Amino acid sequence: MWKKLWILLLALGLQLALAQTTLTVLTHNSWSLDKNLIAQFEQASGIRLRFLKGGDAGEMLNKAILSRGAPIADVIYGFDNTLLSRALQADILWPYRSPELVNVRPELRLDQTYRATPVDFGYVALNYDRAFFQGKPLPQRFTELASPEFARLLVVQNPATSSPGLAFLLATVATLGEEGYLSFWEELRKNGVRVVSGWSEAYYTHFTRAGGDRPLVVSYSTSPAAELYYSEAKPKPSEPPTANLFLPGSAFFQVEYVGILRGTRNLSAAQRFVDWLLSKPVQENIPTQMWVYPARRDAALPEVFRFAEVPPQAARLTPQQIAQHRDRWIREWTQVVLQGQSAEAVRSRR
Repeated sequence: MWKKLWILLLALGLQLALAQTTLTVLTHNSWSLDKNLIAQFEQASGIRLRFLKGGDAGEMLNKAILSRGAPIADVIYGFDNTLLSRALQADILWPYRSPELVNVRPELRLDQTYRATPVDFGYVALNYDRAFFQGKPLPQRFTELASPEFARLLVVQNPATSSPGLAFLLATVATLGEEGYLSFWEELRKNGVRVVSGWSEAYYTHFTRAGGDRPLVVSYSTSPAAELYYSEAKPKPSEPPTANLFLPGSAFFQVEYVGILRGTRNLSAAQRFVDWLLSKPVQENIPTQMWVYPARRDAALPEVFRFAEVPPQAARLTPQQIAQHRDRWIREWTQVVLQGQSAEAVRSRR
């Protein structure tokens, strides 16, 4: 009798496992969340989460657009306001107005069609290695990055493949203007700026804190706080080994979004996942997992975020400005920085 009961329970468990919905979430490579929170969601909802990392945000979005006829995921997380118009124009997202949006900061809600739901925000910013610059001057203006004393010290990301790289390019456009940004990049190229494909390569390979030779890196305003949080030094230092270099207009305001991909067969599960991302427990976990600020207004910040400074003069462009000019700005940047053409020649062909 007990054997038959055991077989019956085993069969029932197998049926329940087979009936469980699997939701595939396409993310950028920096996706991270507490495993206990994920397990709690799966247990409470009956939805199994499968995370598919798609590279940097730009690369990830390209994969979603290229596969729109046969989507590789149900949900996409991590495209930002620099890429928002591309996602909307490609029409890959299903509208969904989460009831949790009432708790989200209104300034983050840039999509009035409810296809892109804000999850977090932050600032792409220049970071510097404190030890390298001890006793040495730091640049005070954007244009000083191209001066001889800072030659071959800066590593940036390619804006065609990297969201922080694109954000930094947009900061130069917003701050230096249409006429000035290309000349600035031409001078940076001559000054030995290093260009890499994505943030991880820039920060963990070429930045001096990781053993590289570049003490200036395009990263995030929260990166110094992360350095301190993960420090294994004994005793733990009282301040981070890196700091933000907030040159006027050099930081760029960035918002990250989640969207439900058209073609999903798990619409209800996808909507529940979006609601969960905006729940208070998840929002309060995000800061020390992905090192961004939570979109939810009532989410508490960890103590270490006192080192995650907010830039006093962050650059911003509207989604409409970005949508209208982004491809041209990237093309012109490529011609000047990677192909070695002069800024004047590129401008003359507009």
